[in-house]
Amino acid sequence: MASQASLELQPSNQSQQAPPNITSCEGAPEAWDLLYRVLPGFVITVCFFGLLGNLLVLSFFLLPWRRWWQQRRQRLTIAEIYLANLAASDLVFVLGLPFWAENVGNRFNWPFGSDLCRVVSGVIKANLFISIFLVVAISQDRYRLLVYPMTSWGYRRRRRAQATCLLIWVAGGLLSIPTFLLRSVKVVPDLNISACILLFPHEAWHFVRMVELNVLGFLLPLAAILYFNFHILASLRGQKEASRTRCGGPKGSKTTGLILTLVASFLVCWAPYHFFAFLDFLVQVRVIQDCFWKELTDLGLQLANFFAFVNSCLNPLIYVFAGRLFKTRVLGTL
Repeated sequence: MASQASLELQPSNQSQQAPPNITSCEGAPEAWDLLYRVLPGFVITVCFFGLLGNLLVLSFFLLPWRRWWQQRRQRLTIAEIYLANLAASDLVFVLGLPFWAENVGNRFNWPFGSDLCRVVSGVIKANLFISIFLVVAISQDRYRLLVYPMTSWGYRRRRRAQATCLLIWVAGGLLSIPTFLLRSVKVVPDLNISACILLFPHEAWHFVRMVELNVLGFLLPLAAILYFNFHILASLRGQKEASRTRCGGPKGSKTTGLILTLVASFLVCWAPYHFFAFLDFLVQVRVIQDCFWKELTDLGLQLANFFAFVNSCLNPLIYVFAGRLFKTRVLGTL
């Protein structure tokens, strides 16, 4: 069901005479039948809470009425700019979930036409990159603030943060262009469906896609995230003794605790997807030809997609329970 990484709504790999990007295994019908029945309901639930939570977060970050209760007009802080963009990215991401739920419930028979096939797949793909690039930017901002506090203030300007976010959104859009161009609805006769699939013009595109998705979209950002957060934790440990006599801990520790929780949640939710996406690449280039591993990859991608979607629902909860400053703002406004 998930060849080509089912975040992009790919059909099953279960036919004997399928297109080139679909393998030939009999499959595990009981597992797929269970997935068809159960997964769409879970996805719709994640979509509902993701929409509700991210709209709430954005309302407290951006809407003008938030400032009516303050004695002076207060602009968003640097951290809030990044967090608001992350909430916006999550919001756009979950808007594509009802289409994905319907696609799975309909046994990957895409009912919405070619245009929505391209748009929904492209938007989901763009926000995959936007989310992880924003997590890198958030980690880098905390790194400069805590590791180089004396030199960070000139660097950490609101316009610079806004420009960084704009650049990230543009980069996500550019990296999703192949998905917009190569996605299409095609008939798969052996499965008796019209599926929203990626059709690559050449076998080399599988390698290009793996580099884009797994390297640019995960491994390199992961290396940067780990580097920044390792030094953040080391800096916080170094400040611990000095902060014992002060109320509230090291400067910036409340916001940093929120951001570290967001980073950990992001990595836990997205790592399985990228692992199975890499296995799918090995299937496509025929490094893996055993039917057990092909079926495991297809089923694993569907479940890994679900965990990736859950991340967009978890982030607003993290703001409330781990973000003391955000919680203080909400309670003060109420």
